[in-house]
Amino acid sequence: MNLLCTVLIGALVGAHASTWGMYKDAPHEGFTVPKYLRSIVLAAAIAPLVSSLLELPPIASAPAVILFGCVYAMERAVLESWKTFFRDEDQSKYAIPMQLAVFGKTVKSRPVRLVLGVVYVGIIVGGLFLLSRVDAPSPTGMSRLLMAVTIGALGGWFSAFGGAWKDAPIEGFQTFKFFRSPLISAGFAFLLYTIGATALQGMLGAIGYTVATTETWKTFFFPSVPRGKFAGKPIRFPEMLRRRRYFVPLYVAIWIVILTGFVLALTQR
Repeated sequence: MNLLCTVLIGALVGAHASTWGMYKDAPHEGFTVPKYLRSIVLAAAIAPLVSSLLELPPIASAPAVILFGCVYAMERAVLESWKTFFRDEDQSKYAIPMQLAVFGKTVKSRPVRLVLGVVYVGIIVGGLFLLSRVDAPSPTGMSRLLMAVTIGALGGWFSAFGGAWKDAPIEGFQTFKFFRSPLISAGFAFLLYTIGATALQGMLGAIGYTVATTETWKTFFFPSVPRGKFAGKPIRFPEMLRRRRYFVPLYVAIWIVILTGFVLALTQR
């Protein structure tokens, strides 16, 4: 039963990420079932591994909520690393390169990208391992707030610097955008530490929920504004502006499940 719940949580993570991604990209790229299912399959597959490594069996609301955020972070890390370092794709359709770029210029050499990708993944894995070694039980009082704005915000800072590296050479540096992820991550980390997350769980879960929140805001509150990577690019599949709305009820339902989980976890403490 735990395994089934874990896989289900992973599938919900993937459906959430696939839906906002499709909603923004489909008018420019079109819709395909394999691409939509990609994150669902990936998140469902890695969820049991994340649950085991982080000791998060979804036996109650709190660990289930924490697990959702952690799987979200890991699914995004795996997929974005693959797209940045290991995938070969025509970049001319993008306003901002999706493959590894230096000062806005794509790194053409695939061997160089592969080597840098291995180093990048190694640094992430090493950092997570070190954080797990100094992990502590759920903090309380001021220590909880301190941990939230330091360790809990680490994922947000990582995202902020990575986003600035990729986007700033094309879009220019945006102060609010740079500090947005660390601030939101610290807030989510505080909530996750409140319901019992360890330092590592809180950091990973916070970045997962930060991505889910910021992408929801950018996608569904500003639906006419294209993603930065498609800025200035024509809408090649205008029919998707209508068809993509059919997925909104699923997206809203997942958010209702998430919020209900947080409420139950907080009230059960």
